[in-house]
Amino acid sequence: MTNIYYTELSSPIGPLTMASTEKGICNITFGSSEKMLDTLKRAWKKHEPGSKFIYDENGGWLTQGRNELNEFFHSGRRNFETALDLRGTLFQKLVWRQLQQIPYGETRSYKDVAAAIGLPKSVRAVGGANNRNPIPIIIPCHRVIGSNGALVGYGGGMNKKEILLEIEGALHKL
Repeated sequence: MTNIYYTELSSPIGPLTMASTEKGICNITFGSSEKMLDTLKRAWKKHEPGSKFIYDENGGWLTQGRNELNEFFHSGRRNFETALDLRGTLFQKLVWRQLQQIPYGETRSYKDVAAAIGLPKSVRAVGGANNRNPIPIIIPCHRVIGSNGALVGYGGGMNKKEILLEIEGALHKL
């Protein structure tokens, strides 16, 4: 059985619920922990049935994750160093690792990401993996845009994507 620690933090894009195992941050969800705990439990039931969810502001990697997110939002942090505990298919993990290579303040299209992982015809599959990213912001799926340069799809809502890109100074480049 895995202990999953979670906490809630406020941010310029609204409340976030962040979860961590002993291995690393495993989930960031848009919304308060009260609203998002059931979603988190359903997601983890697939990976670790019987996991124990513990509200703890400092459990696992939550302290470092919270500090780095606050620095991103308020002090210009460009890279995240906190450990991650990624759960997904091999393809999803490949895409998520590639998303982490997109520099702060820059964007890439789904087509660019597909080409970067060596599967240029997998644009739709890249979109699907992007949509299932369990750790948005730290794994910067907000930096992925349409091939025409348009802002498209974001699990947290387009307004959050715009704010994140504005924080990074990337919005004016589109």
